[in-house]
Amino acid sequence: MNYILVFFILISGSFLAQNIQIEVLDAQTNARIEEAFIIVKGSAPVKSQNGVFMLKPATFPLELIVKAPFYISDTILVKEVTNTMLRVALQGQVQDQKTVVVSAGKRRQAIEEIPVSMEILRPQLIDNKGITDLEQAVDQTPGVYTMDGQVSIRGGSGFAYGTGSRVLLLWNGMPLLSGYAGDTQWNAIPMEQASQVEVMKGAASVLYGSGALNGVIALAEKEPMLEPVTKVKMQYGLYGAPRRSSLKWWSTPPMNQQLEVFHSALKKRFGYTISTTGFHNDGYRIGESEFRARVSGTIYAKAILDKRLKAGLGYNFQVQKTGNFLIWQNDSLGYTPSGYGDTTAGASTLSYNFGQRLFLDPYAKYIDKRNNLHQLKTRLYWVSNENLSNPSQSNAATISYADYTFQHKFGQGSTLSAGVTAIQNVVTSQLFGNHNSQNYAAYSQLEYHKNKLDLSAGVRLEYFEMDGNKPDSQFQLPGKDSLFVPVYPVLRTGLHYELKPFTHLRASFGQGIRYPSVAERFTQTSVGALNIFPNPQLRPEIGWAGEIGIKQGFKIGNWKAMLDAAFFVNQYSNMMEFSFVYFNPITQQPLNPLNPSPEDIQFLTSGQYNIADWVGFQAQNAEKARISGLDLSFNSSGKLGNVELVSLIGYTYMNPISLNDNPQYTANFSDTTTNMLKYRFKHLAKADIEANYQKFSFGASMRYNSFMRNIDRVFEDDLDPSLTSEVFILPGLKAYRQQFNGGNLVFDARFAYTLKDQYRISFIVNNLLNAEVTSRPGDIQAPRNFIVQLQAKF
Repeated sequence: MNYILVFFILISGSFLAQNIQIEVLDAQTNARIEEAFIIVKGSAPVKSQNGVFMLKPATFPLELIVKAPFYISDTILVKEVTNTMLRVALQGQVQDQKTVVVSAGKRRQAIEEIPVSMEILRPQLIDNKGITDLEQAVDQTPGVYTMDGQVSIRGGSGFAYGTGSRVLLLWNGMPLLSGYAGDTQWNAIPMEQASQVEVMKGAASVLYGSGALNGVIALAEKEPMLEPVTKVKMQYGLYGAPRRSSLKWWSTPPMNQQLEVFHSALKKRFGYTISTTGFHNDGYRIGESEFRARVSGTIYAKAILDKRLKAGLGYNFQVQKTGNFLIWQNDSLGYTPSGYGDTTAGASTLSYNFGQRLFLDPYAKYIDKRNNLHQLKTRLYWVSNENLSNPSQSNAATISYADYTFQHKFGQGSTLSAGVTAIQNVVTSQLFGNHNSQNYAAYSQLEYHKNKLDLSAGVRLEYFEMDGNKPDSQFQLPGKDSLFVPVYPVLRTGLHYELKPFTHLRASFGQGIRYPSVAERFTQTSVGALNIFPNPQLRPEIGWAGEIGIKQGFKIGNWKAMLDAAFFVNQYSNMMEFSFVYFNPITQQPLNPLNPSPEDIQFLTSGQYNIADWVGFQAQNAEKARISGLDLSFNSSGKLGNVELVSLIGYTYMNPISLNDNPQYTANFSDTTTNMLKYRFKHLAKADIEANYQKFSFGASMRYNSFMRNIDRVFEDDLDPSLTSEVFILPGLKAYRQQFNGGNLVFDARFAYTLKDQYRISFIVNNLLNAEVTSRPGDIQAPRNFIVQLQAKF
């Protein structure tokens, strides 16, 4: 039996005879552990009230076992009654701990017990690989693929020109998508502040609302410990020459530098974290440079009169100047932007932008006397994007967010969560006009636990309107053709069963909805030969995701591993995507070349318009789709003998098919012999393995995806074959895709040495074999590049 240290602190007042008060604390943060319970030998477990116990023992000495989820249990021996409060400090589990996640149910849960697939990215992996923004980190996750700022989980998304997202990004439990484009600002996320990155696969709209149609990427900031922590990371990198000499445009290799500093401290009832980051990148493509600087952190305090109340303020401010490369000049000059050197207005696809990002997050958390949680989270999120190349394309947006959550625990570990959410968005833009929207929701989720079984069910009611128009959240009641209600219901359910120790079965079903972003509805612009047209009539897309899975644990000594397999099906209706159209400026609608209306004939024959100016893309509810497949992942951590081995490995098979059999729609596929969705592939594999021996560390990564069989046909074809000179949006793409048709395969490697347990010096090589790969048409990725990195911790 191990006896832990019990601290005695005199408190005011007196107690009745035989009364004992015990407070259970986290040894690292000094915070009360609300989930703690005590087992008195020979009696039933006693639950705490906000981390405090009141016992009335009949005899002494008294042997108590103190437990809490995700903490190491221990035993204390109370020999006699005392008028002091006993304080018990529990240590968090280290070697044998269950992986703890928060985003699945807005509370701490073991990853084995949740009914949906989830992957975890540790901060150590992000630091050790020299990753500079969250998009690069997420791209290492099994089952996840990033494409020019768009993220796709299990093939749920394609190429969307940087607008809209079916995956919701959460920072501290609150959405962080821009107000004008509904996209993720990857480089504005303070990864140095994050405790871990949770990637939840499948619809999660019940708890988090619009945007969580395909999954959730959740980050929570680190909380300060009793012992102050200071971390510094510096790295310097340069790009090597690409395989094809025609791609190389530089005489001196482009370089990049990053400096990152993080500090946290906790003093009694007051704590804070603060970090700052500076980053510069010359870019491996002409003009695609990036300068950014950021400061972020949190200040929080516990109320002096009531320990059950905790409040704080999170903050993040970033400024940046970026060069944005959209499409290539041609396949031989793949690192040169289309129209580069052409001084004609709008001829070049290279643009320079000055951006600012600010969010302020006041929050409060209160545990009432019945141990119920009340939590209020708010955010003011302001984004400004000034287009220095074309001021008429500048925009800004302000999102005001508030969410109140109530949680009640009962039974053997069951939880009822309920809440309301309000989001207001105000967009000021020269590109697509001024707009505003309101999104209100009420939600509830019940998680029932008994023995080895967990059941969960939830519902959310969504209301959304834009510019005061008819609500996009209208829902037609079943069997009532003309009866609508203004709120849209979203449901989910899940099951988990522990078949035996280390073997967990699960099943889940969830619905989702995503409302159109302002950019998808109202953008009208031209970049080089690429035209985008508005569609104010764009409707929300809806879908559902289902899966059955099994998670099997393994343990060899101090090495722990987890193998996960899941069969999944995702189905979408009214799927929004950018489709190729001939746009009629008279009707402001796409025309049908096969069956033109009188207005279309007027447009085509009037001679007043340059037809090439009205050929392009428009966001449409064009797709009904189903994606099914198998998702496998394997992760491990711990020591095998004297070697610490950490791995994250995954393979995903996907069958992404279109259910839209309209010949006019499928005629735009580059491969009309298949119904495979555009900008998807069937096979995706990821792996990262790191081995640590004494002070040495070696790591290797692999990323593979099979060939992207279907894209928009117009990217390969001449826009107007009737002309004597050819007109291509992406010159040379068809021949390029015929040559590079084996998919993408990239390897990275890293070596590190730890000095005096405080310093880690690393040498990192990304794209080790210097492979030429593309994430989407016209977007050749970086050649082999080298990074030297220093990490320090004090």
